[in-house]
Amino acid sequence: MSSMDVPSDLPKPEARPVARSAATPTLTWVTLALMTTASVASLRAAPTMAVYGLACVFLYLVPAIVFLLPTALISAELASGWSGGVYRWVAEGLTKPLGFLAVWCQFAMTIFYYPSLLAFVASTIAYVIDPSLADNGVYTAIVIMVLYWTGVWVSSRGTKALAGLSSWGLVIGTLVPGTILVVLGMVFLGQGNPSAAPMNSSHLLPQWTGLASLVLIVNNFLSYSGMEMNAVHVSSLKDPPREYPKSMFLAMGLVLLIFILPALAISWVVPADQLSLTAGVMQAFDAFFSYFGVGWMTPIAAVMLISASLAGMLTWLAGPSKGLLEISRSEGYLPPFLQKLNKFGIQQNILVTQGVVTSIIALMYALIPNVSSVYWIFSTITTQVYLIVYLLMFAAAMRLRKNQPDHPRGYRAPALGVLCSVGLLSSLAALAIGFVPPSQFGSGSVWSYIVIVGGGLIILGLLIPWAFLKFRKPSWRSSAARGEAGTS
Repeated sequence: MSSMDVPSDLPKPEARPVARSAATPTLTWVTLALMTTASVASLRAAPTMAVYGLACVFLYLVPAIVFLLPTALISAELASGWSGGVYRWVAEGLTKPLGFLAVWCQFAMTIFYYPSLLAFVASTIAYVIDPSLADNGVYTAIVIMVLYWTGVWVSSRGTKALAGLSSWGLVIGTLVPGTILVVLGMVFLGQGNPSAAPMNSSHLLPQWTGLASLVLIVNNFLSYSGMEMNAVHVSSLKDPPREYPKSMFLAMGLVLLIFILPALAISWVVPADQLSLTAGVMQAFDAFFSYFGVGWMTPIAAVMLISASLAGMLTWLAGPSKGLLEISRSEGYLPPFLQKLNKFGIQQNILVTQGVVTSIIALMYALIPNVSSVYWIFSTITTQVYLIVYLLMFAAAMRLRKNQPDHPRGYRAPALGVLCSVGLLSSLAALAIGFVPPSQFGSGSVWSYIVIVGGGLIILGLLIPWAFLKFRKPSWRSSAARGEAGTS
């Protein structure tokens, strides 16, 4: 997943339009574009697309047009009219239970996101210690559990310094190494070295071998997720209807450059059949640094990538769970055990429960021989669960425009019906394609892949939130929320 802003889906007593006041600081559309780029762009997915060589341009552009753009514009309208994030949008447009489903999926997708993120960290650390460990499942599982539980301990202490880690992560772990990777790649080709992947026009489109040839496009939906987080800043622009689209088009261009160029650089030096989905970035750095005789820089690059990934994990650990906690305390969606706070005011029980599940999932790296296959499965499940959020968001946007056309909005998305329809159809298509095993799954059973991905989606994304809603009790609501209800 990409490095995304922490959501703040906090319930409000009533839906009010988000209006600017004289005290509200304004943003330029360029500043907002840079903020959006920082929240979305990441190098972690580069190896996934580098497998396709020049065709990665096509595979990044398609989801940008049919998913990224509708998401950005629709979420801007919702954020400028209703405070409270995705929970409020879906609760107002559809129903409160569906609002809970949306914010639950926003939280639940992190359960699979953390193992895949930390698997990338484990493979990167391996290049500092012993590169052969990058494909060792037992090593990967141990690193995931050690780093995750360390992150839980740090987050449960309520460290305020974590707030600024994401911005540093963009610079240290994305912009600097990404630029180095691309520059080295261009110099490498400029010296007459052949590209490991064909770079002629006949390879602009992925080779069609059935649905499996387009499966990797699904992962790019998750790469672009998080655009709705920055939509809350739309009201800080001087002229939202004119400036917000400009900001989003600039952000989309910057994000595409950050995604596409490093992926191409990797494909220039690492053959597709040798590329690891978890260690691909470090494979490219290692190859370039060895070629230019500066192999001593490989550990430095690894440390940069590791620091950015860990910063992103720490930033996200407490965020989505806090949004879920606040809504649950107000509406009584979670049992009291999961609503308890520790002495630092952190939802430690949620983090620990999530950690137990994450540790169990991490064991799959030790049980399944091919680390890249497990990484892909986790990335796909993460995408599938998060797509439920977007399906609900697009449906809620159409309903709100129809039922509350006069509700004050700081920004109105053009052709909202078309945008929502395109977003819905592309999200549904991504859900369907996600059940087709990619070539990176190797010789594993197709039905095993479908059962694992489908089981993860149904259990995590549907059955668990349904069970919370089905068995919740009035006593689950916090005393503060019951007091507010009694006086209203």
